[in-house]
Amino acid sequence: MTCIRPITAKFDELKRKNECALIIYLTAGYPSLKESLDHILTVADSGADIIEIGVPFSDPVADGPIIQYSSQIALSNSVTLHDIIDNIKEIKINVPLVIMSYLNPVLAYGKERFFKSISTGGISGSIIPDIPIEESSEWISLSKMYDIDSIFLVAPTTSEERIKAVVQGSSGFIYCVTVTGTTGIRDQLPSELSGFIKNVRCLADKPIAVGFGISTVAQIKLLSKDVDGVIIGSRVIEAVRKGEDLVELIKKFKKATRR
Repeated sequence: MTCIRPITAKFDELKRKNECALIIYLTAGYPSLKESLDHILTVADSGADIIEIGVPFSDPVADGPIIQYSSQIALSNSVTLHDIIDNIKEIKINVPLVIMSYLNPVLAYGKERFFKSISTGGISGSIIPDIPIEESSEWISLSKMYDIDSIFLVAPTTSEERIKAVVQGSSGFIYCVTVTGTTGIRDQLPSELSGFIKNVRCLADKPIAVGFGISTVAQIKLLSKDVDGVIIGSRVIEAVRKGEDLVELIKKFKKATRR
């Protein structure tokens, strides 16, 4: 009997409800490890469907200034991948968790040890953005061994051939990047984004989630018509930094995903 993974089950549930998944990114260790764990629970209770937990890293090539700032604070708190995995194991949560880490922390931790640890720690998927799909076979094999979804990114500049390879190698969902650049809050999304999403949709037989730059209710409502999930990070990190009401913010975002 095939085991339905939590991420797949969540997208199936939301499809039946005619909703788009609200995927929230939080940096582990920001402003402190305990507070970041509290924020994970808060956003889950407030309507987030999937939570992406970012592992702080000193040279995050895909992250914009807001997430870089949160990573630097977390690193100054001496938060490590080991700390994050150990502490995630201790929380009770009812939404799928995805861990996002650059390659170096995972290599330092140990590849197989990483997948084994997160599989027993309540984490359903992993994103390692600096592993090219062409060099991912060992990683995909390990993720399958430990029943972890491997999520890869595609950008507007990604060739059709490469998109097909990413679709083949990915499980859980396909992460579509809105722009060629780093994360961050943007007032407007690129005009060519709709065509890019349609192209990926034609090639993908898996859920599509879009991230980078999404920060407003209007953007969520617009994208929710065409994708299965929206990923919001910088706007939420900014809310944490400013002491905004996270509960109200996430509720507002979740309402916008209902078609």
